[in-house]
Amino acid sequence: MNSFVRIILIIAVVSLAIVTWDGFYILPEGKQAVITQFGKPVGKPITEAGFHLKTPFIQTVNLFEKKILIWDGDPNQIPTNDKTYVFLDITARWRITDALTFMQAVRTQARAQTILDDILDGTVRDYVNKNDLVEIIRSSDYSPVTMVGGNPEEAQELVKLGRDKIADLIHKSASEVTPQYGIELVDVMFKRVNYIDSVRVKVYERMISERKRIAAEKRSMGEGEKAEILGTVNRELKEINSAANREAEGIMGRADAEAAKIYADAYNKDSEFYAFWKSLELYENAVGKNTRMILSSDTEFYKFIESSK
Repeated sequence: MNSFVRIILIIAVVSLAIVTWDGFYILPEGKQAVITQFGKPVGKPITEAGFHLKTPFIQTVNLFEKKILIWDGDPNQIPTNDKTYVFLDITARWRITDALTFMQAVRTQARAQTILDDILDGTVRDYVNKNDLVEIIRSSDYSPVTMVGGNPEEAQELVKLGRDKIADLIHKSASEVTPQYGIELVDVMFKRVNYIDSVRVKVYERMISERKRIAAEKRSMGEGEKAEILGTVNRELKEINSAANREAEGIMGRADAEAAKIYADAYNKDSEFYAFWKSLELYENAVGKNTRMILSSDTEFYKFIESSK
């Protein structure tokens, strides 16, 4: 009897432990749970991490991600409004905001990826079809004036949105559809935009031609500024030379006047000595090594030369 009671007690304790153990569950960080009873949801989703209770055996814990997830679409060849085909590689971030709705409408992340494929691929195609190639290629913060070669009027006519704003419009449009699946679309981004082979050569040629035209405009502007600078330099140089010549002539005139004054003062002090000194200068300048002079023997100059031998 004692052995039988002991066995019953052991079975009771083990059963109680199993029931107790199955009545608790731990919700990890970054997860959320929906409790189902015989396959049907019971109560609201559990979003706080930690220990939680449930009815043992008859209730099941269904875990879903709470963190942000990544959607990567397959690169697609899509025509733009101006009939140019481009390859687009799009990515998006999303998360499960209503786990109950998600479980009822989607159930698995793989199924969610398929639903996002349909929503985003169709939305991207619609917006690319409605816009020209320039809108898909250029960034929204790129200067429209620079994009069309510096013509503001042409920029206003050709450039309206840009790649980033188109991505925002795609996100806004797709976000109106995803809540019915318990999904919040966080953002949509262009990973890569590329031309198809038949278009790439023409686009590159157009880019080269455009850059050459802009370079020619820049060179023309540079030549004009160069001519203006050289004209200013030459004008200033002439003004400086003219002012320097006037100053030099003034200095020479003042020097000649000062020299004439000195000569006059010297002459007034001793006219005979001054005449003698000027005669010596004249003799020195007039007679050289190969000089031949014919003088009368009664001239003072001849007498002075004879006396100096």
